[in-house]
Amino acid sequence: MPHELRQIVPTPPPEVEEIFVVYQTTSQFYREAEIRAANSLYCAWYDEIAASHRQELQQMRGELNILGWFRRSRYS
Repeated sequence: MPHELRQIVPTPPPEVEEIFVVYQTTSQFYREAEIRAANSLYCAWYDEIAASHRQELQQMRGELNILGWFRRSRYS
């Protein structure tokens, strides 16, 4: 507890401070677990979208480039 607060609030028993320390640690642990789970879901989504984009790119590379024919004839 900060020194300034010790003058206003009496010093709590050691058990109370220990309870708050355990609560803070537990809270931080669960917050970290939530963050990691959210990050894991995001990474899975990103991998899925990236695979989809790679498939679309391969498909587009196999198609005829009709627009390219018009561009070449215009600038040639």
